[in-house]
Amino acid sequence: MHRITGKTGGDSLIEMSPTDSFNDGINGYHQHASSSTGSLQQGQSPVDKKKHSKDSVFFRDGVRRIDFVLSYVDDKDGERKQERRRLYEANLVNVGLELEIEDKSESDDGKTYFVKIHAPWEVLATYADVLKIKVPFKANDIPNNSEMPMNWLSTPFRLPEHIMHPEPDFFTAPFDKSKTDFFLIGDKDTFFPPSNRNRIVYYILSRCSYLRDECGDRDKKGIKRLLNNGTYTAAFPLHDCRYWTRSKDANCESDRYSLYKHWAGFFCFFKEQPLNLIRKYYGEKIGIYFAWLGFYTEMLLFAAIVGTICFIYGFLTYDDNQWSKEICSEEVGGNIVMCPLCDKKCGYWKLNSTCNSSWQSHLFDNVATVFFAIFMGIWVTLFLEFWKRRQARLEYEWDLVDFEEEQQKLQLRPEYEAMCTNRKLNRITQEMEPYLPVTSKCARTCLSGATVLLWISLIIACIIGVIAYRLAVYAAFASIMKDSATSNLQVVGPYITPQLATSVTASCINFVIIMILNLMYERVAIWITDMEIPKTHLEYENKLTVKMFLFQFVNYYSSCFYVAFFKGKFVGYPGNYAYMFGSNLRNEECDPGGCLIELTTQLVIVMTGKQVWGNIQEALVPWLMNWWGSRKARSHPESLYSRWEQDHDLQEFGQLGLFDEYLEMVIQFGFITLFVASFPLAPLLALINNIIEVRVDAWKLTTQFRRPVAAKAHSIGAWQEILNGMAVLSVVTNAFIVAFTSDMIPRLVYMYTQPDGEMKMKGYISSSLSVFNISAIPLANKPDDGENPPWFNSSIITTCRYRDYRYPPGHERQYTHTMQFWHILAAKLAFIIIMEHVVFLVKFFVAWMIPDVPSEVKARIKRERYLVQEYLHNYEVEKLKIQLSQNGHNDCTCPPMIYPSLPKHEMLSECL
Repeated sequence: MHRITGKTGGDSLIEMSPTDSFNDGINGYHQHASSSTGSLQQGQSPVDKKKHSKDSVFFRDGVRRIDFVLSYVDDKDGERKQERRRLYEANLVNVGLELEIEDKSESDDGKTYFVKIHAPWEVLATYADVLKIKVPFKANDIPNNSEMPMNWLSTPFRLPEHIMHPEPDFFTAPFDKSKTDFFLIGDKDTFFPPSNRNRIVYYILSRCSYLRDECGDRDKKGIKRLLNNGTYTAAFPLHDCRYWTRSKDANCESDRYSLYKHWAGFFCFFKEQPLNLIRKYYGEKIGIYFAWLGFYTEMLLFAAIVGTICFIYGFLTYDDNQWSKEICSEEVGGNIVMCPLCDKKCGYWKLNSTCNSSWQSHLFDNVATVFFAIFMGIWVTLFLEFWKRRQARLEYEWDLVDFEEEQQKLQLRPEYEAMCTNRKLNRITQEMEPYLPVTSKCARTCLSGATVLLWISLIIACIIGVIAYRLAVYAAFASIMKDSATSNLQVVGPYITPQLATSVTASCINFVIIMILNLMYERVAIWITDMEIPKTHLEYENKLTVKMFLFQFVNYYSSCFYVAFFKGKFVGYPGNYAYMFGSNLRNEECDPGGCLIELTTQLVIVMTGKQVWGNIQEALVPWLMNWWGSRKARSHPESLYSRWEQDHDLQEFGQLGLFDEYLEMVIQFGFITLFVASFPLAPLLALINNIIEVRVDAWKLTTQFRRPVAAKAHSIGAWQEILNGMAVLSVVTNAFIVAFTSDMIPRLVYMYTQPDGEMKMKGYISSSLSVFNISAIPLANKPDDGENPPWFNSSIITTCRYRDYRYPPGHERQYTHTMQFWHILAAKLAFIIIMEHVVFLVKFFVAWMIPDVPSEVKARIKRERYLVQEYLHNYEVEKLKIQLSQNGHNDCTCPPMIYPSLPKHEMLSECL
């Protein structure tokens, strides 16, 4: 063997025909291509396409499997693209791949060519060795003692055994081409499953050049560049059958049909997922995602149950809500006149006008809120720790224990190899490898960071714009509704207040802005990540993950942070109000019912809107595009609509396909952890969404998208660290929400500081409102003529109330904070410190108690390593015996050789 194009290191391809020159390869290719396009080889009769099975995943000879398909059309720039295709396909033939072309006259649109690619055994064996793909060498004889007590209870949720475990369990080892007889190779055509075959072919396609040897442009290579410049229109592996029926070909596995029947249907929502079959068909990377999503959904069930119980508690204690009774009563709330909530356009109002919002707030702002906030801090730790154990088990079962090393060493991105022209010696491998100079890397990183900061600043500017909208529109709503214009509306009329109208409309506008910024930033994030030229696929995904998450974090959560921690906190008091950046827009106040109900409204609109819109977009858009794209093919007889044409008309599972799914779930995870103290039903909504999400993702992946190239992954990657960070942050945010956004602490302080020790809430509302002399209100803050309600008489009503703890007029320290204010502030800070320390101590204790890797899995890993070494040792000994016996006994007069034997304790110590 020798290497084509003279490349060294990881970007070289191994040529299978060392005696042929480059031109011979081109001539040989064209001879092969022409025979495939027109007539078959001599002695074979042409194949009638009408008799050719539409479910076929084989060449026309019915023997060679189609591992990959390329498609292209002729256009105006045809000559340049045709030359690129000619050289590229010739190089593919030189490295051992076999091609077969379908002419455009046989395609459903009459203009698309299809290049079918088959990887013969020699190519598969060579690159399986290069990629260190693990293959079976012995059946697993370790007994599985994982039977759970009362296992029969889970019978309704189980799938058939052949679906859950489509392949027997084997001991595996990295493939070695020089030791093929060591592995369990029964049939070479089926030894490597289709997922490994398309992974190997894509590895070759990504590194094959489309120039001659003498052209030294290293940048001109890889199928990705050919797709970007339009030389090819698509590149994809084939589905093994139509999703709604089995393949008629007995050699076809029909795994797609099994997945659709047992996994993608919505009525399977209560069934377990066939993770092993998903892994077999789509690869480990997609399998890990669905394993994580399924586990997350299962754990949400416990959070949803506790959250629903807390909500029911608030509902059942509805009538015991003393402070709401005071607000709604004519004796208390009907006699308390409140100061205007905005300048000029807002009049004086009575406290009992907020009766409904006060009752609504009690559903979420009660004693159970504190319990649920602490519970969720512990729940998130249990979720992350148990997921680590589940992930470790999957790593063992899917042969991914040592994968991280392979990923770093072998999966160099073709773009990195092409764009890094500098070479340096790798001290470990002693080979020259590409590298990016430090100066270039620093410059690219700085530019990337500046771009991310610019876009985050743009989000903050949009949020400030929404806040300005809230301040400006509140005055308009207050003016419109002063005569109770909405009271004529049945059912909902009494519940619509200026605060509610402002909050709902602002939340909807904010949601629209979020969606628009998402679409814009996604392209920017990909562009700046490409510009950084990450070295490996793992590094690329981690960089993109961090950029996208930082942006999405600010985009989705900034409005919730504003309502939770800023609104109503910097208002001032009558005569000395605070204004937004020195403008004439007065900072928003929280109504006497508290800001928690507004945070709940904001959370429900953004979270629910995102989930509903996401599911509609995920399911409807691909279906509509596929329906439109295949409109011509639907008029053809089924016998003419071949497997590669059917898959070509599906949507591409793009570069960000799985990335977007993770991001969607992690953003949801933030909603149900960071702000869950304001809305205990958030886990229930997330649970319902995720039950649908699993099946929608399965349905679209199985029916609406081309088969993705199989990829390996041993974990959820950078998302694990992001989830850990959000888990820690959630404890802090929920502690601050309970302390500063909820009215729980002021109520408890009032209850426990009653002089008679009765611990009653009577009089709480009056104590939480301060008094201001109306005559002292500046003219700029006073309501305009006609804005005050008819019942207001300035000669009788001389004072108004506002939400704060300040001394009344006439006091020697009038309008300064009372001691009650400082007591409540001290109690809030003490609560935050105590809650954080308690939850963090429990979190760390739980994390310490639960090992990341189950002891059973650790033992099985060590046992398997021990057996692998033992079998390899025995294999080498047997091989040496055979070699010596073939040399003959007459050539050696020395005593019989004592064959080497590695003591078991040495072998075991190496494994351990």
